[in-house]
Amino acid sequence: MITVEQVNEKLSNVKYPGFSKSIVDFGFVKDISVDNNKVALFVDITSSAAEVEAQLREDIANELKLLGCDDVQLTIKKPQAPKQMSNSMSGKNIAPQVQNFIMVSSGKGGVGKSTTSVNLAIALAMQGKKVGLLDADIYGPNIPRMMGLEGVQPEIVGSKVQPLSAYGVEVMSMGSLVEPGQALVWRGAMIQKAVQQLLQDIMWSKLDCLIIDMPPGTGDAQLTLAQSVPVAAGINVTTPQQVALDDSRRSLEMFDKLHIPIAGIVENMSGFICPNCSEESDIFGQGTCEELAKEYKTDVLANIPIEPSIRVGGDEGKPVVYFYPDSVTGKRYLEAARKLWENIEKANEDGAIGNESIQPTMPEGVSACSAEGQAYKKEQEANNAK
Repeated sequence: MITVEQVNEKLSNVKYPGFSKSIVDFGFVKDISVDNNKVALFVDITSSAAEVEAQLREDIANELKLLGCDDVQLTIKKPQAPKQMSNSMSGKNIAPQVQNFIMVSSGKGGVGKSTTSVNLAIALAMQGKKVGLLDADIYGPNIPRMMGLEGVQPEIVGSKVQPLSAYGVEVMSMGSLVEPGQALVWRGAMIQKAVQQLLQDIMWSKLDCLIIDMPPGTGDAQLTLAQSVPVAAGINVTTPQQVALDDSRRSLEMFDKLHIPIAGIVENMSGFICPNCSEESDIFGQGTCEELAKEYKTDVLANIPIEPSIRVGGDEGKPVVYFYPDSVTGKRYLEAARKLWENIEKANEDGAIGNESIQPTMPEGVSACSAEGQAYKKEQEANNAK
């Protein structure tokens, strides 16, 4: 007959994955019962990783086979996988002087994300809002050129940096803080720190909104921003082609997973306006974002055509919405800004920005029950309390 003591002794040989201590030493074995060589076990672990559970099931089965037990009823309780979410759900804000943070993102590069950020920021300022524009595209900071600030150095005041100003908008970019043309070959941790410093160490005024031009994709910069401030709205920028829409879906999924309200989609390169006859031609497709917008219960803020004045304005630091507000493109950006602000106000009224707290997420391979895990948890809780 197999006894509880024998089972417990065998389980003492089962190491918790990644650690030298056994599941018995950790106190994870909560209950053992034996009935006619049938063993029932209840194990309560701290990792939500499927691979940890699978490894434990295999190791436990192998150890108990040595006792001649092939009938094991094993129950493993594990915590739910922690969600990565925007601090719109926790209330943390490392730049409290900003009322609304607006993330402008795209699934891929080259779709006009920076152009959209610049013109939306200026359009909002033209409509009476106090606006800031943060270029968080660390690897490809184009905002200084587009805003006519290339080569302009910001003023350092103590340990803080005074933002630059152009067209009624406060502006800061990593491109204004490093030597022109310098390549930033940085790992993820450095990107995370840079995004935090661009929020904390810049002397932003009391702003109605801060437009944040993100790098393309869904990586470290996006996650760091979402965990540092309450993002009031996310805007996706895309082009009409199906391959661009596929990447846009990933960007919109990111907003959803981070609990960022989606304010809308901007469809760039949506038609071409001939500079000679002013006729608009559909060369890349047009209106293909409508179905995508319906899928994510949002709006198409604007269909922005290809127009020579956009390219000239970007290269010369003369944004189209400011210098050509009566152009087709200028009018569409102004209308997009109006829709954007309506969506932000509606999200705030509906309580889209809540107060649910974020539980600290253990680094991969670190158990919450270990001394290292406990220290990490305390550090994260202290950071969230600041």
